[in-house]
Amino acid sequence: MTLVAGVDSSTQSCKVVIRDARTGALVRQGRATHPDGTEVDPAAWWEALREALERAGGLDGVEAMSIGAQQHGMVCLDADGQVVRKALLWNDTRSAGAAADLIGELGGPQRWAEAVGSVPVASFTVTKLRWLAEHEPDSARRTERVCLPHDWLTWRLGGEFVTDRGDASGTGYWSPATGDYRTDLLRTAFGATPGLPAVLGPRESAGQVRPASGIPAAGTVRLAPGTGDNMAAALGVGALPGDVVVSIGTSGTAFAVAESPSADPSGSVAGFADATGRFLPLVATLNAARVLDATARMLGVGLDVLDRLALSAPAGAGGLVYVPYLEGERTPNLPTATGSLHGLTLATSTPEHLARAAVEGMLCHLADAFDALGLDPARVLLIGGGARSEAVRRIAPAVFGRPVVVPEPGEYVADGAARQAAWLLGGDEPPAWEAGGAEHYEADPAPQVRARYAEARSLR
Repeated sequence: MTLVAGVDSSTQSCKVVIRDARTGALVRQGRATHPDGTEVDPAAWWEALREALERAGGLDGVEAMSIGAQQHGMVCLDADGQVVRKALLWNDTRSAGAAADLIGELGGPQRWAEAVGSVPVASFTVTKLRWLAEHEPDSARRTERVCLPHDWLTWRLGGEFVTDRGDASGTGYWSPATGDYRTDLLRTAFGATPGLPAVLGPRESAGQVRPASGIPAAGTVRLAPGTGDNMAAALGVGALPGDVVVSIGTSGTAFAVAESPSADPSGSVAGFADATGRFLPLVATLNAARVLDATARMLGVGLDVLDRLALSAPAGAGGLVYVPYLEGERTPNLPTATGSLHGLTLATSTPEHLARAAVEGMLCHLADAFDALGLDPARVLLIGGGARSEAVRRIAPAVFGRPVVVPEPGEYVADGAARQAAWLLGGDEPPAWEAGGAEHYEADPAPQVRARYAEARSLR
């Protein structure tokens, strides 16, 4: 049996899966936590990777490996390859002002969309570099190279300073349409042009795990390019052109595999590349599964009880609407926004109504993201930790207005990375692994829920 390893170095934890390269069968897995916060020392990711690999039984028998990781995070290195400061993560919104400044300096959002397929918001690496140059000039002067979380982990493993199309497309200084870095934009943002990782094609090698990494390996373990988490998730669920995937994790995303690049001047749709040589138009939100966590905490219940409460309330929650901008928001671009409740009455002041409003509000927010893609798919693939909620599964088809398919629970990002590692070993396309256990959900559309949410959202 030929084994491959896939890694998901996400915001909250590191997951490792070891799979059969031919069938995709899960052989073993491991997990370790990451520290909280919107800025993190990358050394914490490395220690978590080592721990998760150990819990997964190490790399014994593994022939190829790939890293999937959270997008956008800014990792700055000095001349000796040492980390200059803690990495600013995608969900750190302190660079919102820098994003607005950069948009104006280039001549507006249309120019950015034409240049790199996306209009920068606080999540993008290019805005974080502007913030660094303005607020920590000493750190900026020490910065000789810049990379992303997955790039840094791949570099620590194999010594090659590389990235891939998918993750590079979230920096704000690489163009999916041309396949080139826009170092002019980088210089505008940062005042200098630090070294950048080479952008590999989908099946190019990123070297192999080195003994110097400290990761034990019995034989040669080849490294695939790796990619960003959303790109890896698309690989993990086997998304094809025409499918729309909605992921409910720490962030929320709606994305689709496309054959041609996109450029949305409104900034709602990020024109990313994917991990297969295609493209991945994507809409991202800051608020997703943690809306459910926060509501459960307010009610003093677990998520299982929150599900039961939500499903016992009527559709529309009796007019109670929850606008879930609990951490500011990226889409729409409202970094300082807060959440709000509308329609609170004596009748709707119950745990059941609040639970239902929280689920519907989160789904309406994601449905807005879905609509921004401008597609009309026959189905929606629903993934992420939030998709494990029974209330979310049953209410989603009514809010989205189409059938929902929930793939078998799994570590989709890590699975996608493992699939990329298997692809490195051979084949013109990623291996066609069997996906079993998908569940299908249907419900009558509930446009009145979306309409009431839209009204409340406008009153923010």
